[in-house]
Parts: sequence; structure tokens; C-alpha cells
Amino acid sequence: MDEIVNKVAQSSLMVFDLEDYYPDGHVVEVDISQWLVEGFLLKEADFRAQLKGTDWSNYEDKYVALYCATDAILPAWAFALVAVHLIPFALHVIHGTKELAVIAWYQDILNKLDYTDYFEKPVILKGCSKKAVPNQVYTVAIQKLQKVAKSVMFGEACSAVPLYKRK
Repeated sequence: MDEIVNKVAQSSLMVFDLEDYYPDGHVVEVDISQWLVEGFLLKEADFRAQLKGTDWSNYEDKYVALYCATDAILPAWAFALVAVHLIPFALHVIHGTKELAVIAWYQDILNKLDYTDYFEKPVILKGCSKKAVPNQVYTVAIQKLQKVAKSVMFGEACSAVPLYKRK
């Protein structure tokens, strides 16, 4: 009987898996309605006092997404003031959803990576993930990989979709 040969393992094919950089526990949300009267009314003096009394150390080394869970109409400075308190602790603060903060995390990580291992090699941008990698992140990743890779495919080795091939 012939031995089964894993041709993928023997090839120069490189896998770029965005899940390897997923921000497990590093991205959190902060709902500012917790500091509003009944979740809707911003009384500046009370708001400032509550922010001053908050333990911000829980957000150390985190990417923080600021949002308001209620339909409160808030001035822009309310989010900016919360950010002022977070900045000494958090790595990054955004006004928006947790998904936007995850995208910001990936943009920062992907901008800092060394892509020399992928130089002139065929690369698979792994597409099947167990974690919720936002679609926008794949667009960021392909921009980085296209600059160095010989070719880039999306998916898995058994069913990859060609995206790019250097001419």
C-alpha cells in the first residue's frame, strides 16, 4: 500500500491565520449610560463626580469601545471626558462598537508585524475561523500580504480561492 503524502505540508505554502492575533480579553466595551441619571440625563456635575470616583485600572492594557446603550442625546464632550479618564490606562479608546475596537486592534497589530517570512511565497489567508474576525480585517491583511507574497489565496489549503498572483 502506498504511503499517504501530505503535499500541503511539503509545499512552501504559508498560512496567515488572523485568529492567531485575536484580542481575547483585550477589547472591552464601556456603556456611559451607567453615569447618566436614569440612564438618559447628563447632569454635568454628577457625571464628572462619578467619573472621578470610577476605578479605571480595570481597563489597563485594553482597547476600549465607548458607547451609550440608551437613546440619550449626549454632547460629544461626554465621550471625550470619559476618554480622558481612560487614556492613562487603556491602550486605545474609540467611540463606537466593540467590533470597531477589534478592527482597531487588528490594524495596530498588522501594522507592526514583520512579513519577511511570507516574502515571495504562496500564502493562504485562512478564512475559516472559530473566532469572530471582522471582515474588514481581511481587507487590511490582504493589503499587507500582497506587498510581499508571491500569491495569496483565501480559505483552507483544500479549498482555497485565489485572490492575488504576482506577475
